[in-house]
Amino acid sequence: MQSAESPSTVQPLAVPRGHQGVLARNAFYLLLGQVASTALSMVLSAALGRTLGPAEFGIYFLLMTMSTFAYVFVDWGQSALVIREAARRPDFVGTLLGSALVFRTAVALTAVLATASVARIMGYELRTQLLAGFVVLCALPLGLSQPYGHLFRGRDRMDLDATVTVSAKALTVLATLAVLALGGRLPLVIVAQMLGGTGALVVAVSLGRRVGLPRPQAQWDAIRMLGAQGAPIAFFLIAIAAQPYIDAIILSKLAPAVVVGWYGAARNVIGVLTAPANILAGAAFPQMSRAAGHPVELRRIVRTALRPLLFLGALGGVGCYAFAQVAVSVIYGAGRFGPAVNVLALYAPALFFVFITMLLATAATAVGRARALAFAKLVSVVVSTALALLLVPFSQTRWGNGGLGLVLAFSASELVMLAAGAAVLPRGTLGMATALDVGRALLTALGTLAFLRLLPPLSPWVGIPLCVAVFVGLGLALGLVNKQDASTLASLLKRKAARQGAT
Repeated sequence: MQSAESPSTVQPLAVPRGHQGVLARNAFYLLLGQVASTALSMVLSAALGRTLGPAEFGIYFLLMTMSTFAYVFVDWGQSALVIREAARRPDFVGTLLGSALVFRTAVALTAVLATASVARIMGYELRTQLLAGFVVLCALPLGLSQPYGHLFRGRDRMDLDATVTVSAKALTVLATLAVLALGGRLPLVIVAQMLGGTGALVVAVSLGRRVGLPRPQAQWDAIRMLGAQGAPIAFFLIAIAAQPYIDAIILSKLAPAVVVGWYGAARNVIGVLTAPANILAGAAFPQMSRAAGHPVELRRIVRTALRPLLFLGALGGVGCYAFAQVAVSVIYGAGRFGPAVNVLALYAPALFFVFITMLLATAATAVGRARALAFAKLVSVVVSTALALLLVPFSQTRWGNGGLGLVLAFSASELVMLAAGAAVLPRGTLGMATALDVGRALLTALGTLAFLRLLPPLSPWVGIPLCVAVFVGLGLALGLVNKQDASTLASLLKRKAARQGAT
């Protein structure tokens, strides 16, 4: 069996021609999966919010944030490392899979105790301490399904990864709805999520066998490689996950539980709105990894992915600001979750920059610059935390909604990451053309908002389509969307692209 040699000693695969077609096919499958997953997530959030109420929903949000942070340690950079290694070294897949599963299981069991202990140290009540450890334990089956998805992505089989993701979400929603219908509360909701993760694991193993993935074979050298080479990526991802983790703790300590619920409701919507950035960045990552040693090809791939991200990010920001009331009312009901509207609207400017920084971070990881980006992220977390400690109590006192302070702090930290992401990429990856694209996107967004302000209040059935139409028209006029972009987006719908084999 091949040893776990460093990727630096392995020559990258030749960058294939027609990378736009591969990117389009990958994005097509991820888009299909994300559409289904987004719809299911909204059903789940609506059911939980309306049934549990803002206070209990705030506890649920806090627990999920703790679990998410714990699983960054469980993953330890494998979400990028395994994809990269599978794309470069197909003969190493069986060892990667087995070693990743062993690594994750060991770290997850440790994280159960660690998460409960941290909750105790932070002074949370006994129920919250126990639930904090329990939610990490119940997330393990889903965590074990993810290395399969990483390997599918490394082989440019985003269709299989999307199948696992949607299966997990669908089963979780069904189990949760059944629990809520029977009068179950938070502990049984967590068990329902474990059932969904278990179903995802079964689907992942079945698909792996169908496409001929080798049997998992753990090796100590490979486990050590995952720990050592995943560390730079993990440090960056830990820094990313630390911010919402710290934010949730600060808010829960400085504001009532209902405020945490309002903030969690808005954050769930933001998570949906940032999905396109995850789709395109994830679709481009294998291609960026292969092009790491080819500056011209890397620049082309980055700009190919960035232009539609700028379009969608600016449109998402406009929609977030203009239709926050509609989103909260439809999902949670405006009554008990009304203050979440202001939190969601305030996120609008930062949302646009999140789209850009996601792609820049993906590109930096692909070319081995994750360590520098991790340091920058730590700086941004320090900035965000310092501002949150000042702005949360101020916002709670002034407006009765400390979540507004978290959004302001996050916005400032995102500007730090935008500058850092541009700085750590190889010289020449971004150029004047990219800066002009960013300017076009901002002008398109501002022009659309200015137009909407001139209109009287409109029904969402009229206002939302009109907003999209005006945005697209201004984007065409300003050059944010051109013929090449239209061709790329059209290719997503071609059956030929959907039926292509893995690269």
